This record gives sequence, C-alpha cells and structure tokens, in this order.
Amino acid sequence: MNDLLEMPALSPQQTTELLQLAQTIKQRPTAWSTYLQGKSIALLFEKPSLRTRASFAAGIHRLGGHSIYLDAQNLIGEREPATDVGANLALWHDAIVARVYSQSTLSDLASASDKPVVNALSDTCHPCQALADLLTLQEQLGDLRQVHLTFIGDGNNVCQALMAGAARTGMHMQVVTPEGYAPDAELTAAAQQQAAQTGGSISVLHDLTQLQSTDAIYTDTWLSMGQSRDNNSVMHDFAPYQVNSDLMKRLGAKYFMHCLPAYRGREVTAEVIDSSQSLVLQQAENRLHAQNAILVKLFEGAQA
Repeated sequence: MNDLLEMPALSPQQTTELLQLAQTIKQRPTAWSTYLQGKSIALLFEKPSLRTRASFAAGIHRLGGHSIYLDAQNLIGEREPATDVGANLALWHDAIVARVYSQSTLSDLASASDKPVVNALSDTCHPCQALADLLTLQEQLGDLRQVHLTFIGDGNNVCQALMAGAARTGMHMQVVTPEGYAPDAELTAAAQQQAAQTGGSISVLHDLTQLQSTDAIYTDTWLSMGQSRDNNSVMHDFAPYQVNSDLMKRLGAKYFMHCLPAYRGREVTAEVIDSSQSLVLQQAENRLHAQNAILVKLFEGAQA
C-alpha cells in the first residue's frame, strides 16, 4: 500500500489484513504507542467533520505521531491547485489525510506527493468508514462471510465503499434505494464481480418488499454535504425508506448502523438509533482503530 484513495484499490487479502491489524491495535494499544514517533501528518479538510477529524488526530497521537489540521476550503481551488498543495505538504509531512468534495482532488494530491495520501471521504468513496463498519460487524457477528447487511437510502459514497468492502470480505449485502438514487453502475458491477470470487453477493433493489432477512440495517443521511438536490423532492422520494422498528422487526435485523451525523425522525427514528440494537457509537470508536491500521500499513509500505 502506497496510498488509500478508494476502497476498490484494496485486495481481499489487504482488506482482511487491515481488519486483523485494527483488532490487534485496539486490543494492545500500548504496543503501537511509538510507531509514528517523529512523524507528522497533515489533515487537509475541505468539509466539516467531527468523527473523522477527531479520530484521526487522536489516533495519530496514540501512535506517537503529530498532526496538523488545515482548512482546505481556503487552500485548494482559486488560491492554489491541489497538485501544488500536495507537493508542498510532502516536503514537511510524512503523510496527507484528505477529506474532499471530489475524488479527482485526491488523485491530484497523490500524483504530486511522494508521501502516502489517505481518502478521509470523497464524493465517491469513504474507505475509512467502511473499514470501521466491517470491523464493527466482525466484532458483533464473527465471520463476515456469514454476515448479511442491508443498506437503505441513498447509494452514496458510504454505500459504495461498503459494497466494495462487502465484496472483498465475502459478505452478502443488499442495497435498496429510491429510483434514481442507486449507487454508481460501474462500481456496483465491479463489486458484484469481486463478490462472485469471494463467495459474497451484492444486490441493488428499489422495492422494499423484495428485501430478504438481514443481520443489520445500515442507513445514512438523505442529504449529504456538497450535493445540489431539491430538499422537498428528496424528502418525498425517501420518506418510505425510513428505518423504524417495524422494518427492523420485519427483516429480523439484530443491529442498526449509521455513519453519523443522523437526523432522528428523518432517515431513522429515535426509537431505533437510540436503542440497544444501535451500533453507531461502536462504529465511531472503530474509526480510530481502523484508521490507525491504515496508517501503520502505509508506513510499512513506505519503509519496504
């Protein structure tokens, strides 16, 4: 691993190794407390963030490294191209963690930087979230090849990262979205092809009545940052796709998942997200451990 720009860039073996390493780091944090000693990592964020920013800063500190936060909205664009930003940051820092609006910005940063670049969220993929979610499911349910996950809502960056992650771990995943909100067709086809090789399955539906029983239901906000959608149309289209107690019971779901922030009463009811079935805080905690595993693997690659 030289960079982690998107989930599909990982092989099934790399995905498994990252999950194993994340679990090891979580269980034995002191063994890794000096791994990034003397290392400096730039956190370059175009979008607001709570979990991603705080978990990366805390995780880097726990690994013995130092991080600096940069508001990329005031850096990349009219003021300076992403390639110049990447080339300059690589002079002073040992890695770049970037949360951006466009996947192309990550590509530009990586092309100009000889240091590792990590996708902390883009418009097409959220690999850090997906790895944390896979770790959470593994902790709760064991062998991911036996896990059935249902994603309900918008076929967005989180959904697409989860599809790629499910495909690489042999999971079974069904996605249900309103018409016109399905995940990218090429990314879906690639995930389905990969799943066929690992023994998993990926299906995309639009009819809630076609859903099969599941271990967990995952949803996300209906309106993501940076999207130009009509609010009234979105509320109308997604209203039938709310996750509530009736849906949880009908599909036999043991757990509920959400990457947060969540809007209670919109994509999920408070009764579900605040229940004992909810894994949202475990997911948030596991962001730190999954991301630390990514950083360790990237620096292993840089040292090789």
